[in-house]
Amino acid sequence: MRRIGRGDIVAAILIALLTGAVATSPPLQTLQGLSLDILTALRGKLIGDHRDPATSPVVVVAIDGETYETPPFKGSPTQTWTREIGRVLGSITEGGAKVIGFDVIFKNSIEQSEIPFGDAPLGARMKGFDRDYLIALRQISDNGKLVLGEILSNDHPEPPYRAQQLAVRNNVRALNVYTDADDVIRRMPLTFSIDGKPVPAMAVELAARALGAKPEIAPSGATELSGYAIPSVVPNTLTLNFRGMGRDVPTFSFADLRACVEKGDRDFFRRAFDGKVVLLGTALNFEDRKLTSMRLSGGHDGTPAARCALPAPASIAQKTRSDVAGVFVHATAVRNLIERDAVTELGFPLRSILTIVFSAIIACAACVLAPGGALLAWFGLTAVYAAMAVGAFVHALALPLTEPALASLAALAMMIGYRFVLADRDERFLRKSFAFYLAPEVIDTMVASGKMPALGGEMRNVTMFFSDLSGFSSIAETMTPGELVTLMNEYLSAMTDIIESHGGYVDKYIGDSIVAMFGAPADDPTHARNAVRAALKCHEELAELNAGSAAFAGRGLSHRIGLNSGEAVVGNIGSRRRFNYTVMSDTVNVASRLEGANKYYGTAIMASETTMAQTGDAFAWRELDAIRVMGRGEAIKVFEPLAVKGAETAGQTKMAAAYASGLACWRAREFAKAADAFDDAADSDPASALFAERARRHASSPPPSEWTPVNTLEGK
Repeated sequence: MRRIGRGDIVAAILIALLTGAVATSPPLQTLQGLSLDILTALRGKLIGDHRDPATSPVVVVAIDGETYETPPFKGSPTQTWTREIGRVLGSITEGGAKVIGFDVIFKNSIEQSEIPFGDAPLGARMKGFDRDYLIALRQISDNGKLVLGEILSNDHPEPPYRAQQLAVRNNVRALNVYTDADDVIRRMPLTFSIDGKPVPAMAVELAARALGAKPEIAPSGATELSGYAIPSVVPNTLTLNFRGMGRDVPTFSFADLRACVEKGDRDFFRRAFDGKVVLLGTALNFEDRKLTSMRLSGGHDGTPAARCALPAPASIAQKTRSDVAGVFVHATAVRNLIERDAVTELGFPLRSILTIVFSAIIACAACVLAPGGALLAWFGLTAVYAAMAVGAFVHALALPLTEPALASLAALAMMIGYRFVLADRDERFLRKSFAFYLAPEVIDTMVASGKMPALGGEMRNVTMFFSDLSGFSSIAETMTPGELVTLMNEYLSAMTDIIESHGGYVDKYIGDSIVAMFGAPADDPTHARNAVRAALKCHEELAELNAGSAAFAGRGLSHRIGLNSGEAVVGNIGSRRRFNYTVMSDTVNVASRLEGANKYYGTAIMASETTMAQTGDAFAWRELDAIRVMGRGEAIKVFEPLAVKGAETAGQTKMAAAYASGLACWRAREFAKAADAFDDAADSDPASALFAERARRHASSPPPSEWTPVNTLEGK
């Protein structure tokens, strides 16, 4: 995980502000509508709505395809249907309907026809045809139960013909809808200004009459209806809540109701329409179809209601469509008003703040995580937020969905670009610089730690690793150059893989020697422990190469490893034009001397006391001696790692115990006892054999009183 700097935080904030502001800006206002569409679809798919259509306060009387195919309407122009419409409206009113609204407009009458018919126009011969219809309109309107519809327009207004307007005493309301820039209806107007006065829209008028109240303007500026403050993020509109996806509105075929009037079944009209708001409109496949918030999930033209007289058509099964008949848009608005269930949207300030916060979270994730991880974080956070938004939408609260999702995705891309171009330049430089001489995992750890080596050198606590093949010069003389290169490449590759897999860094190769360090350039608190593990593993690997590799066959190669821990200067050291990442200090020199000291004791691995102390109790050790290496006056206690703690063999444990006893006697000047103790393991342990010989020599010729048990080595 990448560490965040102050510049990264500033960049994340600026990117979040930019993407949030753009996503919620007016040119991208369609995203707000798309959020409603997606929320409507998700709520319908994941949760659904199981309300009984019978409980709906609104019903629709549909002039549908069945009506057009049923006598007496089949083949007849709609202007000739007015008498039958009047009869059906009268029965609906007698059935107890609260109010009837027209979502159909009869712009003219057959009585107005000027088509010649004999020696007079057809209209003159049809005088009085609409009388019964107009009388029905007057009677129902006088009871306050009828509202005709019209389309307001400066260019092409569509009012009902004049006789109807007079019959209903101008109880006419606008059917205009509010269409977003993408031609989708998600909101409905509340009022229209006519002659300078606000006049309720059709849906508001019907709901007001059903509730017995009048719409009012509250001090806050919101429109109130019967105490309900209508939520309106877009001024003077209501955001539609298609909770039932159209299936919650009972729909009666006009043809069946006309047949029911002929049948004289008044009880049916009472059961179907008592206490209901009734909307008369068309429900056809080719006329007055509207795209709404249900366009993604698909909506329904209501639910077929109970039949009275005619059998149900064979094709009555409802199909989901992206558009719905316009009358159901008005029915939804009326139901939202009566049930106080209109959608509440967040205003521009809150929508912007939420989008910016969402973008900021993703930008920070993109700053900390790798691009793939940041993308997964975006998917996860978006899914969680979408679930929360759907839960809120169940309660008619619409949280922005597309704006935060798209803004945060843009922030993710921009933050990745920012890191690539600016923030991670130093990291890429270091990766490129170290790529050819540092293990990838070491580079990753170094970058993740945030502690980069300072150019020119810095003090670090490290463990140095020196190894050298024993007697290799004489062996190399017997090999061809090709054989030598093959053997060395295989040996150095195997040892390097082990060193790097334990977090070490190979500083250089000097012939058959390897110089490596642990604890730099990557910060490693357990560098001493990892160095010892690597040394033990290298020793095991060489034994396996001797046994199984063709290049090593019959060579019997062995190596010596020296380990020492302490402070050292690490960094890019060299000339101004050419330098290497390397290490310099007395710690390095001592490790080199300990590698060479192995040949005096016949051991393969020798570590200083500081290295042993820093490993804790991770390994089984034996103390070899106290030595004074060439070029250093201070004595050093040296140790040999036998195995990982608990993995030592019984022979190793016995040998270490005998050696420790002999070493204690040696240091106490009890040389005879020391010789006896060392002799117990001298046959299998070169170090014990060396000490046994030295002890016997001192036993026969004791050293002076100022003697100290320190072995001064004369060579490297």
